[in-house]
This record gives sequence, C-alpha cells and structure tokens, in this order.
Amino acid sequence: MSELDRPLGVRRTTASFPVVQRTGILFLRRFTQSFIDFFRQVGVRGYFLRDIGRALGDPATFVPETIRQMRRIGVDSIPLTVIVAAFIGGVIAIQTRYQLFPGVQLSIIGLSTRLMIVLELGPLLTGLVLTGRVGARMTAEIGTMRVTEQIDALETLSYDPLAFLIVPRLLACLVMLPALVILADFTGLLSGYAVSVYGTDVTSQDFVTGVRLGFGTFQVVYSLMKATLFGGAIAFVCSYEGFVTEAGAEGVGRSTAKAVVITSVSILVLDALTAALFAPYLQT
Repeated sequence: MSELDRPLGVRRTTASFPVVQRTGILFLRRFTQSFIDFFRQVGVRGYFLRDIGRALGDPATFVPETIRQMRRIGVDSIPLTVIVAAFIGGVIAIQTRYQLFPGVQLSIIGLSTRLMIVLELGPLLTGLVLTGRVGARMTAEIGTMRVTEQIDALETLSYDPLAFLIVPRLLACLVMLPALVILADFTGLLSGYAVSVYGTDVTSQDFVTGVRLGFGTFQVVYSLMKATLFGGAIAFVCSYEGFVTEAGAEGVGRSTAKAVVITSVSILVLDALTAALFAPYLQT
C-alpha cells in the first residue's frame, strides 16, 4: 500500500519499513530514549539534593547521628588508609630510585614521592578505597532499610529520613575524608622516607631536600580540595542509590554494585576536572 492509498489517521509501523530504514529508526529511537533517561536521572538527583538542603534545617535530628557516622566512616577507616598509603609511598620511592639515570640527584626521589602522594595518589586512592569500604556499606544499610520499610516507619514517627540517614553521612564524609587524606599523605611520605633511607643508598638529607623543593601551601589545599569533593561524591551517590533501592535483597545487591561503579567513575572524573582547573596554580 502506498502512502497515498493509506487511510487518513492510520500510522505506519516500524516493521513496515525496509530493513535499512528500520535499523536507523530503531537506533535513533534508542539513542533518544537514552538521552531522555540521562536527563531524567540528573533531574531526580537534583531533587534529591534539594531535599538534602531542606533537611539541613533540622539539626536536632542529624547532629547526634553525624558524630556517630564520623566515627564509623573516619576512625574505623584509619587502619586501611594507613596500610594503603604506606605501601604506595614505599613503592613510589623504591621504583623512582631504581629508574634514575646515573648522575641524577637523589633528591628527586623525595620530590617525586611528595608530588605523587600529595597531589594525586593520596586523595585518589583514599577515595577509591573508601568507596568500597564506606560507600558500599552505606548503600547496603540504607537500601536494607528501604526494602524492610524502616524508612517508611521513620516517616510515620515524624522523622525526616533524609535528616536522619543522608545528612549525617554526607557531613561525616565531608569532614572525615580530608582528615584521612592528611593521614594518608603523611603516612605515604614517611613510608617513602623509610624505604629510601633504609632500603637504598639515598640519604636522609637527600630525601628531605627533595620533599622541600618547590613546595607550596596550595599543594596541600589542592589535596584537601580533592578529598572534600571525593567525600561528597561517595556520600551523595551511595546514599541516593540506597535510598531508591527496590525489589528486595536482589535490589540491595544491585544498588550496592551500581553505587560503587558510579562513585568510582565520579571520583575519576572529579579528579580530572580538578587537575584541569587548578593544576596551573600549584607552583604559584
């Protein structure tokens, strides 16, 4: 049937088109739907962020829980943070030493260790490691409360679920991630010093001279800036995925895996954006 013979108001189905045209139509339809879904997800998370802002007006609910979450997120993560930073600092120092050409000043080992730890690996690895330890736990806890209707019970008791569950975790991450990064930076440098001085021919003066070379206070601010952004990403993404969990125990596992993946990618994107925006100011 030609288009002229088709009755008015009758729509032509996709299957009636030739194969090439049908493939193009299906591709365009899927691309458009994915585009719409992306902005829908952005909008939903925007509303969630707005609700978090409103929940900040209830300090009587979130302040006591924030202190408890600071202990669980920060203090309980100290051993893992120290172990990771110590190994990374030692590996950087020993790898740098044995990759140097003859005649290169050994103070470059201290400089390289400081730059890699403070500017990049300290905050980045701490954020990624805590995504698995803190973020996954956060999503699983809130998701379990959602599927077991504990969040509905909080609403029944006139508690704001966001003020009781989300805001404390967000504030705790924003405070404790920079503190853990400071500890990771110090531990990494100390480990690099110990490995260099006691494991290679680098002297203590060489390493300390390299650490001090070209040091600026903005480098520490830059590291803490990354830590704050990473902490916010962990708390926001993982809390949201837990809060919207559905479909029982299977949904909790799916939300946890999704939260860890999205948070890890978000941390890498934030790391790249921070470097692109602020790296030119590191030597000022």
